[in-house]
Amino acid sequence: MPAPLLHIETASELPARADCVVIGGGIVGVSAAYWLARAGQSVVLLEKGRIGAEQSSRNWGWCRQQNRDARELPLSTRSLELWEQIVADLGPGIGFRRCGLLYLTDDPAELEGWAAWGRFARGEGVDTRMLSAAEAAERGRATGRPWLGGVWSPTDGIADPASAAPLIAQGIARHGGHVIQSCAARGLELEGGRVAGVVTERGRIRAGTVVMAGGVWAGSFLHQLGLAFPQASVRSSILSVMPGARDMPDALHTAAVSVTRRGDGGHTLAVSGRANVDPTPGMIRGGRHFLPMFARRWRALRPGGLQAWRAGFDTRAIWALDRPTPMERARILDPRPAQALVRETLARARRLLPALREVPVQACWAGYIDSTPDGVPVIDADCGPPGLVLAAGLSGHGFGIGPGVGHLVADLVLGRTPITGIAQYRLDRFKASQWGKVAGF
Repeated sequence: MPAPLLHIETASELPARADCVVIGGGIVGVSAAYWLARAGQSVVLLEKGRIGAEQSSRNWGWCRQQNRDARELPLSTRSLELWEQIVADLGPGIGFRRCGLLYLTDDPAELEGWAAWGRFARGEGVDTRMLSAAEAAERGRATGRPWLGGVWSPTDGIADPASAAPLIAQGIARHGGHVIQSCAARGLELEGGRVAGVVTERGRIRAGTVVMAGGVWAGSFLHQLGLAFPQASVRSSILSVMPGARDMPDALHTAAVSVTRRGDGGHTLAVSGRANVDPTPGMIRGGRHFLPMFARRWRALRPGGLQAWRAGFDTRAIWALDRPTPMERARILDPRPAQALVRETLARARRLLPALREVPVQACWAGYIDSTPDGVPVIDADCGPPGLVLAAGLSGHGFGIGPGVGHLVADLVLGRTPITGIAQYRLDRFKASQWGKVAGF
């Protein structure tokens, strides 16, 4: 079943032209269009289905610096500030707050890994605090058991996946942009080798700049242009329970289960890293790029089925621009969750947290997480024909850093000084071997 999601009404008329067209209404696409609209650009955001209906509403809602790859950390820090700016502009319904994130463990190696990361991160200005056994037991008192130790990251937080992308989309319109739902972008028009517009199922939009922020759909879209974007996906299954559990932490991670308070007072439950691999044509063709990642994560991954192949989001077929494309046949990716994993997750959560033992299940769902070979996103304005900007491959980190990625995209489009360095996000880094370069999830 779909994850909970705020429904919004958007425009239906397709503008004839714009300064920039953003393709994809997830957190990255809406954030990019939002910052462009705030800068005075004439921007159109196209979404083939509903705003935020795929992975942007199916994640935990964490907005963290803790345990980020060093290449993402500056963007993570800036994203927290940008979440606050968005809330100041659009209101608290987005659900962002710096409630702090709590990590608990009984594994000495895991604890040392957190400590090593903390020594680096404190040098970068991040507030991350190691917890003694006594401190971990106090902060983790909802578990009713002792712990070897943990980490408390007080300046990190959460936002509401059910409302964040839709409300930011409304902010685009408030600042003069256009948001169009149920309108797939089929391809690009080029003139003189550079971007001149977008062909949609409803007609054409003239534009000199196009941002591809299509999540798992990005690889097949770029393939139509003869561009290779190594991208793989895994199917993540999580669930939520009803409101009613008291004295629970807002955001807790353990090896057994991770728990996050939802905007409605319920909680999202998930097992970090656990997912199913559903093969796709693109994954098979680009498999060599992902061998290091799969070698690192094989204990957490399970074989999947043919859901992704049938959905068509990672096809390597060439489609015609005057006929329906895979995007129109699968408006919203809503894969079936792995029920065995859902049951295991619930059992783990109820063993760990007594307050959850009598709280009924609210919903369960799955989503496809798109990943790059090194687990770090691609944000690049020099990856194809002039005028094309790629922002995809968020690798399970996209919700929290979405505002920062969107701002960085706007910086590239507008030619202004980027909010962070960009060299680490270039697409051409995948020309080199990926062994030893896989980021932590």
